[in-house]
Amino acid sequence: MSAQAPDAEGRWIGVGRSSDPDPARAGREVMDAALQGEDPKLLIVFCSSSYDAQALLECAPDVPLVGCSTAGEIATSGPGESGVVVTALGGPGFSIATAVAQDAPSDLRRAGAEAAACIDQIEPREHRALLLLTDGLAGDQTMIVRGAYSVVGAQVPLVGGCAGDDLKMEQTHQFYGREVLTGAVVAAAIGSDAPLGVGVRHGWQRVGDPMLITRSADSRVHEIEGRPALDVYFERLDAPAEVRQDPAAFVRFAQVHPLGLASRSEEHVRFIGDANFEDRSLGCIAEVPQGSLAWLMEGDDSSVLEATDAACEDALGALGGRPPLGLLAFDCIARRGVLGEEGIRSEVARVAALGGGAPVAGFYTYGEIARTRGINGFHNQTLVVLALA
Repeated sequence: MSAQAPDAEGRWIGVGRSSDPDPARAGREVMDAALQGEDPKLLIVFCSSSYDAQALLECAPDVPLVGCSTAGEIATSGPGESGVVVTALGGPGFSIATAVAQDAPSDLRRAGAEAAACIDQIEPREHRALLLLTDGLAGDQTMIVRGAYSVVGAQVPLVGGCAGDDLKMEQTHQFYGREVLTGAVVAAAIGSDAPLGVGVRHGWQRVGDPMLITRSADSRVHEIEGRPALDVYFERLDAPAEVRQDPAAFVRFAQVHPLGLASRSEEHVRFIGDANFEDRSLGCIAEVPQGSLAWLMEGDDSSVLEATDAACEDALGALGGRPPLGLLAFDCIARRGVLGEEGIRSEVARVAALGGGAPVAGFYTYGEIARTRGINGFHNQTLVVLALA
């Protein structure tokens, strides 16, 4: 358990975590630990897909709740897996509204816009942000971000992540109140009397020569340089034999060998979530436009941890010198693959240290959302940090 004492505006943040395999016991433990102040406004639940999420959510009090399943959890005490982390926000200095859009795959842009509409329900506050939690397997996540942007505009930062399922890549879940959903977008509009800051960095570097994406459709890459995409990918990386035959081994390999896409304003990294061994295509979490230039990417402990520091510094720097009440971290599962167990413990410790002891919570994602400028706001293989003063 970790919590920050209420500030001058009466706002507070509490974090609870549990690894108890019994969902009812875990739910009671984390709710009690997180709810450390008066006037709770929002509960954010991140839990392993191994839980009976319905039984866990039944332990929640009558407080607005959003959340999702994960590929690992993050709390002040460090990273974990097969557990649950709950964050509570409370006090009169916060105004919160939540929304859900179901059946997102049928129209991802519509779902983003529908969920984002809750921004109009919060009380007037000087500082606002929209938290989005999505189904990472639902299709091109950039369309969800574009839909949300069409509602909130350029003045409201977007932040959040794509739900995971412990790298099974089968089905993720989103939580809204006591409902357990799939194929949904859940949102929480946060209004605050004090600043909110967002930071995003990836720490990946280009490897080898650029490649032309010669045939793709949405998030599926069929051909690179006029040849089957999977064949080119294997050859460029000299992939081991088991990766070429076993879907689970491929996912583990691909999470540390993403694609990088060039754009006019910034470089985008694309998480490769699956391979079709029959048609030899690659499946990504977001759009890979036909005709774009791509690179294979790699990272190491040093580059990834430098990005961790930079993301935290960017988020904290937006607080105008005020200390943070808490930090939410959305960390791509692929970064965990690069850092290893010792490295991710170091990473979370760095986030906590940079936060000056403020509570930390988050999860390992299948994609990250962070938009502070421009229309683009979906990322892969990054760390996104939301700091709340």
